[in-house]
Amino acid sequence: MLKTGMIVGERYEVVGKIGAGGMANVYKAKDHKLNRFVAMKVLKQEFREDTTFINKFKTEAQAAAGLTHPNIVNVFDVGEDDGIHYIVMELVEGITLKDYISKKGKLSVKEATSIAIQVSMGLEAAHSHGIIHRDVKPQNIIISTDGKVKVTDFGIARAASSNTISSNVMGSVHYSSPEQVRGGYSDEKSDIYSLGITLYEMVTGKVPFEGETTVAIAIKHLQDEMVPPTVYTPDLPHSLELIILKCTQKSVDKRYASMSEVIADLKHSLIDPNGDFVQLYTMDPTEKTMVIGEQDLQQIKQKRAEAPGVTNRRQEAFINENELDDDEDDDVKGGLTRVLEKAMMIGGFIVGALIIVVLIVYIVNVTGLFKGGIGKNSTEQNTVEEKMIEVPNLVGKTEDEAVETVKNSGIGIRYVGEEPSDEYDKGIICYQETEAGTKVPENSTINYKLSSGTAVITVPDVTGKTQGEAEAMLTEMGFTVNISKSYSTDYEAGQVVTQEPAANTQVKAAERINLEVSMGAQYDGFTVPSVVGMSEADAKNALAPLDVVVQSEASETVPTGQVMAQSLAEGVYVDKGTTITITVSTGSTDATPTPTTTATGTWKCTQVLDTPIGYQNGVVKMELAQIVNGSPQASTVMDGKQVEFPYQLDLTGAPGVEDGTLYLYELIGSDYVELGHYPIKFEQVEE
Repeated sequence: MLKTGMIVGERYEVVGKIGAGGMANVYKAKDHKLNRFVAMKVLKQEFREDTTFINKFKTEAQAAAGLTHPNIVNVFDVGEDDGIHYIVMELVEGITLKDYISKKGKLSVKEATSIAIQVSMGLEAAHSHGIIHRDVKPQNIIISTDGKVKVTDFGIARAASSNTISSNVMGSVHYSSPEQVRGGYSDEKSDIYSLGITLYEMVTGKVPFEGETTVAIAIKHLQDEMVPPTVYTPDLPHSLELIILKCTQKSVDKRYASMSEVIADLKHSLIDPNGDFVQLYTMDPTEKTMVIGEQDLQQIKQKRAEAPGVTNRRQEAFINENELDDDEDDDVKGGLTRVLEKAMMIGGFIVGALIIVVLIVYIVNVTGLFKGGIGKNSTEQNTVEEKMIEVPNLVGKTEDEAVETVKNSGIGIRYVGEEPSDEYDKGIICYQETEAGTKVPENSTINYKLSSGTAVITVPDVTGKTQGEAEAMLTEMGFTVNISKSYSTDYEAGQVVTQEPAANTQVKAAERINLEVSMGAQYDGFTVPSVVGMSEADAKNALAPLDVVVQSEASETVPTGQVMAQSLAEGVYVDKGTTITITVSTGSTDATPTPTTTATGTWKCTQVLDTPIGYQNGVVKMELAQIVNGSPQASTVMDGKQVEFPYQLDLTGAPGVEDGTLYLYELIGSDYVELGHYPIKFEQVEE
């Protein structure tokens, strides 16, 4: 886990962790070379030693870096620094489509169609460069705060598919195409299928196939017909339902041929919702329902058997034979495709010939024509014993040691999670599902868990420390920190006054620690505002309760007459009448004075704001930013009020300034979260 302030690749400064996935952690970072914030995806430790995976990861990331499209999260850089493998991407502030669906239950037809079109456009651009996503799902689609839809994680799915699929597959199998779960070739039509499942979830609020195991869901993709989306959303337009059904055909030949065709039909559906323009494949009346065949089943079952030794660390077979229950196995074996029926007809002749050979051998055996042959009499039977292997002890070993222990033994191992342990250090195997010494059949898989460390942690004493120091210390230990503030005469502003639980208390990992932080002493004084950037007159008005001393200084950058410095910092509590010195610029000694705005009168903005994406009907705050006489000025125009959208603005701006930016926030919990910012115009009105 990277720490805040750490520099990676000699240019990316880690600002903080913003997310985690099955293969990587995601950090917000500052690119000091280009002076911008980026998202940096860093591979987890368990993948860093797999050179095959690393090379594949780099190759695919470099290919994805060649994609530039408004609906794709752009990849800027890929590299390695002291064992840390990372991808640098565009930082998108927003929410995943999965979270958005969870918040709203299901989306409106217009909203779902718009999102699907934008996703399709991003995928179309990738396909045109020969890049297939292979993991299209709502978790990999981001809706930014300005409403733009972007697809992320290009290239990573292909790198993952070069190994067995990792344990986060349960989230992906809901959207995987039949050819993917079968282990076959994937192309752009696999992305089309996954897009169709995603669109289904957007309009119904649920995925079409559910199951307790990955194999149960995968088999449903292969042989079950999904419930039509109109069952859950009766008012769904006919054309959009047909688009979903065409995208999710089990046969690749029956789906859309390309993303451009999907986009064309999606746009057409907005104009003609109930039209019959979607050309859906029509089944031959003599054709039977496609059921998974024995050959397909064996391909699925043998995913792990193809590499019968050791499963890669922290990875599992996409579909494990041990996960198939008897009922599913019987159902699967019962179905034969027409192709297999023909094969069986031809194979029948071969089987018949084999039966004749077996009978001849049997007759020879029972009549004793060959001594020491297959058997001496009819009561003896030839049996083949299944090879049994003794399970070694994995507990107390590292993952690398466990891999080495089972190497070439005929059994595999699989990581299934973490659990606290007082006996074993973090990262050491503390549990194995099958006890050491047990005999198991060859090619069995032994599940194991890693220790997450001591089950309880001693809370440190952070009273007297600054809020930043305390939060950094507690977060590093795995605690969640909650901050409240109060006045205090014993602690300076910003210092921790009390903590709960108290210092030296034994608590569970990830416990919430409540900190009370001092705001300084409370008395009848005055809070110093920032007056830097104001005119001298405005600054004196803002500092009216204080004794203001003005001094002048030349400046090449600050316009004449503006305050360029103040002796007391913003936010400090002082007694009324305290002396404060402000420094006012006299401008450059050899530069032409910066002109100032001389316009007068009242300037108004009466634009209408539409409902912002993600708005949860809470109270809002609005801030106005304008450039006045070459300097930025900001003011709060609304705070803590609930409004109805569309909302009619009634704002008064600076005289003579036509442009401004309105920032809109919503109170989520105890913090304001930005919903978006909008350019606005002001016009002079008659008084």
